[in-house]
Amino acid sequence: MTPVLELSAIRKRFDSATAVDGASLAVEPGTVHALLGENGAGKTTLMRIAYGMLAPDAGEIRVNGSPRRFSTAVDAIEAGIGMVHQHFTLVPAMTVAENVVLGGRGLLRNAEMMTLVAEIASRTGFRLDPHARVESLPVGAKQRVEIAKAVARNPSVLILDEPTAALAPSEIEDLLQWIRQYVRSGASVVLITHKLSEALAIADEVTVMRRGAGVFRAPARDVSVSQLARAMIGADPDMGDTSRRPAQVTGRSVVFEAELLRVADEAGRVRVSDASFRIRGGEIVGVAAVEGSGHRELLRALAGRTSLAGGRLVRPADVGFVPEDRHRDAVMVSRSLTDNIALRGAGARRGRVDWRRLRSETRQMIGEFDIRPADAGAPLGALSGGNQQRIVLGRELAVARETRATAGLVVENPARGLDVRATAFVHMRLLDAAANGTAVVFYSSDLDEVLALATRLFVVFAGVVREVALDRDDAGRALLGLS
Repeated sequence: MTPVLELSAIRKRFDSATAVDGASLAVEPGTVHALLGENGAGKTTLMRIAYGMLAPDAGEIRVNGSPRRFSTAVDAIEAGIGMVHQHFTLVPAMTVAENVVLGGRGLLRNAEMMTLVAEIASRTGFRLDPHARVESLPVGAKQRVEIAKAVARNPSVLILDEPTAALAPSEIEDLLQWIRQYVRSGASVVLITHKLSEALAIADEVTVMRRGAGVFRAPARDVSVSQLARAMIGADPDMGDTSRRPAQVTGRSVVFEAELLRVADEAGRVRVSDASFRIRGGEIVGVAAVEGSGHRELLRALAGRTSLAGGRLVRPADVGFVPEDRHRDAVMVSRSLTDNIALRGAGARRGRVDWRRLRSETRQMIGEFDIRPADAGAPLGALSGGNQQRIVLGRELAVARETRATAGLVVENPARGLDVRATAFVHMRLLDAAANGTAVVFYSSDLDEVLALATRLFVVFAGVVREVALDRDDAGRALLGLS
């Protein structure tokens, strides 16, 4: 059959860096095509070219066999191509319904908006509140709005860039089921994901990119996770020793102490009620919760990013914090790596900025964290998502190191959207921090990831913080509010 979308010998450079180097991709009608590769392999750049956001330096795009040249994303949408980006493109001040219809044509009628959102919610299985303002939504809910916005235009090819990275397990299952249903209607999906088992579970074809080029393509049924990992990395990936989970800590000093702690959200609603606990240096306390349970407010209270509604909380003056939405809460994508390192402790530090020292620190961090491109003056937005995450993690770990014996680090979904090797790198850094005496509070929407690293487990349900055993069944029952 004629591919519904075909990219041939695509090349794209940004200044001296080659992002896509002769890559090709062919998507058949009614199929799911998984596009895999390490962070920085060129996957997102290639798909942005397919979506009209970027113009290729060389190569050809064909839609249903016809050559096409897109000047803007509008051209691609009109050709039947939709894209859901890993980093949100929503307007925070608008409602869910307004964001879904934004960019359409004709008059904006409230009743029609509500009907459209209800229809998309039914088709996808998503929980969508059409009246909610996007700025008030957690990350997972924003991701669902992004998908709904793309689906509203009924594309024949839907590009999904890490769509499950911020979703809970049950929501991931719902989304994957919807994708299969969507392609059965004749549409096609290009799925960018770092979850290799997820790709093999749903994809018909897989393409692997490495260093900007396509290096492997095969039917999904004919390959294994280990084969894909080798194709992505060029060898068997070094995952590091992530089995060295810290032992239970009893003798070290208390870093975080809460007594009948109450925390409210931005609207003033109490989301955490009467929480009491202690966290010592050297521990990795995992936090598990479903969306809206109050874990977001708890983590931000520990990190000093929100005020308390009641109770008592003792915490270090400076706590390293890695938020799940780094573009909103952690970085300035248009500024240099050095400028972003300078944000460490922003709002609390005083005095002159020693830029020479900061540039030296940035170069040291680039080497220590293997950040690419290795240019302290490059804009952060030129880096892949994985390299951006390494910058944030390195900066916040430095906060923890500077506070010495009372070090605290709070991290939210630190491996979201990262490939297998980058995920292992993040996990090793958290283990290193705990081994050096830092109290690490670690939330992930992936329960297995929490259980793999944590020395203790807190489950947050309906505002109640409860410590449970490091057992998947016990944790699963607690997540549902069951004893």
